[in-house]
Amino acid sequence: MSQASARGTGKYESLLERCLSLEPVPTAVAYPCEATALSGAVEAAQKKLIVPLLVGPANEIAATAKFASIDLGNLEIVDVPNSVAAAARAVELVREGRAEVLMKGSLHTDELMSAIVSRERGLRTGRRISHAFVMDVPTYHKVLIITDAAINIAPTLEDKVDICQNAIDLAISLGREKPKVAILCAVETVNSKMQATLDAAALCKMAERGQIKGGILDGPLAFDNAISKQAAVTKGITSEVAGDPDILLAPDLEAGNILAKQLSFLANADSAGMVLGARVPVILTSRADSVRSRIASCAVANLVAHARRAIP
Repeated sequence: MSQASARGTGKYESLLERCLSLEPVPTAVAYPCEATALSGAVEAAQKKLIVPLLVGPANEIAATAKFASIDLGNLEIVDVPNSVAAAARAVELVREGRAEVLMKGSLHTDELMSAIVSRERGLRTGRRISHAFVMDVPTYHKVLIITDAAINIAPTLEDKVDICQNAIDLAISLGREKPKVAILCAVETVNSKMQATLDAAALCKMAERGQIKGGILDGPLAFDNAISKQAAVTKGITSEVAGDPDILLAPDLEAGNILAKQLSFLANADSAGMVLGARVPVILTSRADSVRSRIASCAVANLVAHARRAIP
């Protein structure tokens, strides 16, 4: 991550400000056995975003803390032998009601996701699990959510309904009253030879019929007329969403992943990663992510957890 990216543009800091009046939420941190993963959890605790339950081999966590000069204070360590056991125990802590958020440490994503999606002992709900990047892009005027860029490889229309609803619910948790969703395709017209454009049109009609709730959808939209109002006007598109989306819904994982990484590496964007659609919010960051990104992810999870508390 570049120095420009590490400084950010203040959008993440505004999320942190919204958390000042909220109490920290108990968070099971699975296998924080690497310096950045451990320091991110500890610093988020110091900022009163989370109360970490550090799940992993106690000796490795202690050695990591000593090596990186991290003061663990009185944080609880739940001792388990390895990363697979850490994922399973972290999920158990959620099921037991001891944690309201799950956070990935330095284990592989598939190890954590396997524990989450387990039919017997996991955290499934009736909704499709999806991933969202919450991005601070220096050239964009507000936080931008990109989904799905990490879990659903080739989502069907039914999958996209859940992916879209998950993202809308997330945006509402972050303070957006009526999130605007741009459904991305290569073109802005419906073409029977391009399935993504048919899906986009169907999603918009489903939102009109109340099958997707809480957001304003438009699509198909090409990236230029999704982000630029002027580009939309030039192409004769009248849209509430064009130029002002809160959410970019990608046609598939490859498109979403490439887009998010382009913004990170070419536009100096910061990204916080969240898994949605499970019983609790899941902080899913890359092992290469900065402490700032991890803290931003904790702030997002804090807001989501409190929003869920408010739902009867």
